[in-house]
Amino acid sequence: MLKSFLRWLFTKIYKVKLTGLKNYNKAGKRVLIVANHLSFLDGLLLALFLPGKPLFTINSAIASRWYLKIFRLLAKVFPLDPTNPMATKSIIHEIRKNQKCIIFPEGRITATGSLMKIYEGPGMIADKSGAKVLPVRIDGTQYTPFSHLKGKVRIRWFPKITLTILEPQTFDIPKKIQGRARRYMSSTKLYDIMSEMMFSSSDCDNTLFQTLLDQSQIHGRNCVVLEDTSRKPLNYGQVITRSFILGDKFSKITNSGEYVGIFLPNMVNSVITFFALQAYGRTPAMLNFATGMQNLISACRTAEIKKVLTSRKFIEVGNLTPMIKAMEKEGVSIVYLEDIAKTITIINKLVGYFRQLFYKKVKAQKSSDSCVVLFTSGSEGTPKAVVLSHTNIQANCFQLRSRVDFRTTDNVFNALPIFHVFGLTGGVFLPLFAGIKVFLYPSPLHYRIIPELIYDTNSTILFGTDTFLFGYARYADLYDFYSIRYVFAGAEKLKEETRKLWSEKYGVRIFEAYGTTETSPGLSINTPMYNKPGTVGRLLPFIHHTLENVPGIDDGGKLIVSGPNIMKGYMFSDNPGVLVPPKDNKYDTGDIVSIDEEGYVTIKGRAKRFAKIAGEMISLVAVEAFLYKLWPNNLHAVMGVSDSKKGEALMLVTDNPNAKRKEIHDYAKEYGIGELSLPRNIKIVKKIPLLGVGKVDYFEIQKLINRSIKK
Repeated sequence: MLKSFLRWLFTKIYKVKLTGLKNYNKAGKRVLIVANHLSFLDGLLLALFLPGKPLFTINSAIASRWYLKIFRLLAKVFPLDPTNPMATKSIIHEIRKNQKCIIFPEGRITATGSLMKIYEGPGMIADKSGAKVLPVRIDGTQYTPFSHLKGKVRIRWFPKITLTILEPQTFDIPKKIQGRARRYMSSTKLYDIMSEMMFSSSDCDNTLFQTLLDQSQIHGRNCVVLEDTSRKPLNYGQVITRSFILGDKFSKITNSGEYVGIFLPNMVNSVITFFALQAYGRTPAMLNFATGMQNLISACRTAEIKKVLTSRKFIEVGNLTPMIKAMEKEGVSIVYLEDIAKTITIINKLVGYFRQLFYKKVKAQKSSDSCVVLFTSGSEGTPKAVVLSHTNIQANCFQLRSRVDFRTTDNVFNALPIFHVFGLTGGVFLPLFAGIKVFLYPSPLHYRIIPELIYDTNSTILFGTDTFLFGYARYADLYDFYSIRYVFAGAEKLKEETRKLWSEKYGVRIFEAYGTTETSPGLSINTPMYNKPGTVGRLLPFIHHTLENVPGIDDGGKLIVSGPNIMKGYMFSDNPGVLVPPKDNKYDTGDIVSIDEEGYVTIKGRAKRFAKIAGEMISLVAVEAFLYKLWPNNLHAVMGVSDSKKGEALMLVTDNPNAKRKEIHDYAKEYGIGELSLPRNIKIVKKIPLLGVGKVDYFEIQKLINRSIKK
C-alpha cells in the first residue's frame, strides 16, 4: 500500500512518465540495472516505478541511516563496503542468484548534469556475473532541490520527470583479455552503454525552433544565451520575440519551404535571422562570404536561391559590394535587414512579444524537413549544396552532449563562421539548446583581439581549427585563457606544435575532433575521460562504420558511415534544386582512417590526398606533418604532380621564403623519413590560399601549380 500511495503521489506532483517497460521484462531474471544519478530522488523513483522489489547496492557507511529503514520497505538493500575487495565478489554472487540489481555506475550524484566518471567496479560486476545490462535514463530530477545543481540550472519544486528503460544489452569481451586490461575494457563498455542510453532516450524528433521554445521553458525566458561585439546580451525571451517579429516580415516576401540565403557574419542578428526563417517554415541557406565570387554564384544557382538576407553595414565594412552586384546580376533579390527594421511597428513588437509568451508548439513543420543548406568548401572542385534536416542537427547535438559535460554555467566563444557547419552546430546550436551563453565574434583571424575577448568574457569553451588556435596562442597573454575548460579542434589536422604550445604555455588540453558537413558535423571526438592525442577520438553513439579496402593501404581503409546525423542529401551544380539522398543512408567520407582496439580513430589522409610514387602510396598529410615540424611558423601544402619516371612526384608550396631542399633532406635523414616522402620541387609564395575556416584551399593550390607547370 505504501508503494502504491507513493507512486500515485509522485505521478501527481512530478507527472512521472515511465516508458520502455517491455524492455524490463525482456531482460530476464539475472539483470544489472544501471542508471544515471541526478539527485537524491533517483533511488526512490526506481524503487517505486520499477516492477517487483529490486536489489539496491548501498554504501555501507550510510546503510544504517534512518531514511533507509523506510526505503527497505520498498526495496531490498545490499550494503557495500567500497574499501573491501571482497565486496564486489559478494554482489556478483547475489546477482548470480537471478536477482535484479540496481547500481549507479557514477558512484555519486552528478555535479554537472551530464555523465561523470564511470567506475570499473560496475563494469566488472556486469562482466563477471553474466547478467544482462539494463540501462535506465532518469531525466528531470536535476531540476529539483534534491540535486547538486543549485545555481547551475533553474531549480523548481515539481518539474516533469521521465524514466526511460532502454534495450537490455550484454557484455562481449574476449576471454583472452584479462586483468587490468579487462577491467578497463569493461568500464569502457559500460560507459558506451551509458552514453548510448543518454543519446537514445533524447528527443531528436523536434524542429530547431521547437527546441528553442522548449529550452526557454526549461531554463527560463530570462536565461541569457547570446551576445556579440555590440555587448548587448539577449535572453531566450528576446531571441524568440525578435524571431517572431522578423519571421513575420520574411514570410511576406518569401514562400513556405523556400531556400533563403543568409549572407551575414557572426553576430546576434544573424542567429535571429536564422530562427526567424525557421519559425515560418523557410529553409536558411548559409552563404560563404569568404569564398570566391565564382563559388558564391555557383552556390546560389545550385540551391536555386532567389532571395538573400544581408546587412548594408556588413557589406560596406567587408567591401563586399562586388559580390552583391554579382548576385543581383544573377537575378538574386537582395534584402537588407536595415530596410526590414524600418517597417517594424509597435504593433509588430507587441504581437511578437505575446507570441513568445504563449506560443508553445510548432505544428506546421516536421523534424524530417530540411532545416539548413550548407555548402562544401569547394577545395576539390565546384561546391555542393548539403541539405541537413532538423533530426540531423538534433541528433548530432545529443550525440556530442552524451560524451561531453556541457554545463549551463559555461560560456562559449565562437569566432568560427556560421556558414560552416562546425561554427553553426558547435558554436550556436549545441550551446543554445543546452542553456549555455554564446559570444559571437565576426572573424577568427583577429589573433590579438580574440584572446583578450576570451579573457574579458570569461569564456570556458572554445571551438577552433589548428590554424586559428596556433595564431591565438602565439599572441595571447599568459592569463588570457585562465577560464578555459575545453578547447575543441576540428576541420583540419591538429599539429603537435599547436597541442604542445597550448599545453605547455597555458596548461590547456586541446581535444581534437573529426566531422564533415555531410554529418552535421560530428563523427568522433576526444573527451576528458577518453582522450588519445594524435587521434580524433572515438566514434560518437549510434554512428556505424565500415572501412573499405584501398589498394596500397595496409593499415586502415576508407571510412563509410551511417547514422541519424547523416545528411538528407546533396544538390549538385549540374542539377540545381534537386535533392539527391545518400544511398542506404550511408556516407563515403573519402578519408583514409585506422581504428585501434580501443576505438580511437586516426586519420591517414583523404583518399584524394595520396600520391602513388614508384608503386608506393604516400600520404600527403603525413608529408605536410613533418614539414610543419621542420618549419612550424609557416604554412605548407604538398601536392602530387605527374612524373614520367615514377608516376607521380611531390611538390611543396610554402610561404617560407628560405625553404631549401637540402634542409628538408637533412631533416629527413636525421629522423629516418623515406626518400619517396620528400618533395622534389618547391614553390615559394607570399601567401598560402586559405578557406574561411582556416583550412588550406587545395583547389587554389592546384591551380597555382598548374600555372607554374605551364610556364
